[in-house]
Amino acid sequence: MAKRNNVSTTDFILLGLFPEFQYASLLVYLILLVYLIALTGNSILIFLIWLDVHLHTPMYFLLSQLSLIDLFYISSSVPKMVINHSLGKRSISFTGCGIQMFFCLSLGGAECLLLTFMSYDRFVAVCNPLQYTVIMNSKVCLLIAVASWTGGALNSLIQTIYTMHFPVCGLKEINHFFCEMPAVLKLSCEDTSDYEMVVFVVSIIFILIPFNLIFASYIQIFLTVLKMKSPEGRSKALATCSSHLTVVSLYLGPGIVVYMTPGSSHTPALDQGLSVFYTILTPMLNPIIYSLRNKEVVGALRKVLRKKLVSK
Repeated sequence: MAKRNNVSTTDFILLGLFPEFQYASLLVYLILLVYLIALTGNSILIFLIWLDVHLHTPMYFLLSQLSLIDLFYISSSVPKMVINHSLGKRSISFTGCGIQMFFCLSLGGAECLLLTFMSYDRFVAVCNPLQYTVIMNSKVCLLIAVASWTGGALNSLIQTIYTMHFPVCGLKEINHFFCEMPAVLKLSCEDTSDYEMVVFVVSIIFILIPFNLIFASYIQIFLTVLKMKSPEGRSKALATCSSHLTVVSLYLGPGIVVYMTPGSSHTPALDQGLSVFYTILTPMLNPIIYSLRNKEVVGALRKVLRKKLVSK
């Protein structure tokens, strides 16, 4: 196969994050630091939930699934970006681009569904506490996890195959730091307006409907919390729910702009900046947001540290 400048004619070129930024190396290494924090935070959270019997509840099981998704999600884009920068490369193969797009879409969709199910879990816990263990039993939790992962994967498989079948004309330069679907679609020499409408409809299913369901759940939750007589119960419910709402806002807000507004109205810098929120920053912030305001998680961490100190 003919090659020029060590880049295959079938390869794509990833221009990187804010390619015109003067201090690109500083930005990449800062993102690498964020990546390491995300890996550490999510791994610790998964470990604590697995280790501490007191955290073997539906809420923490779903939280462990969120951390697992975040671990894979941030790993689907950041390592490739850092490796390319370190080696002075920008290329990604056609197959590699498709695989990266599949995992990003799959994990992104799974997170949207899981965040919705997590809001339902909080709704049942606050509004119907006596039936909580019956409704949110282990079988239901397992079904929620399977539905989230499977739903995201099936949607991603269809979207990736269809996106990658469009022929690319001219330079295969993706003005992004990973193969995100809207950025790849812009390279097509065919009219993609019909498919963009399909993407919009799918985004309603995976982003807008979950957002509305979460919003509706929290209206009911806050109305119930306001009626609570116990200040402790009220503060505990608000702390848990506010953590989840913060995560939802950081994740779904930028996603709505990227996937549900006309691509022609976006600049590459805007798309990249918003993508950083839900692919890099949110996976790092999730364990921090849930841990710092959660006494049970902090307590489990203290127990582990105490055991380590005693064993020494």
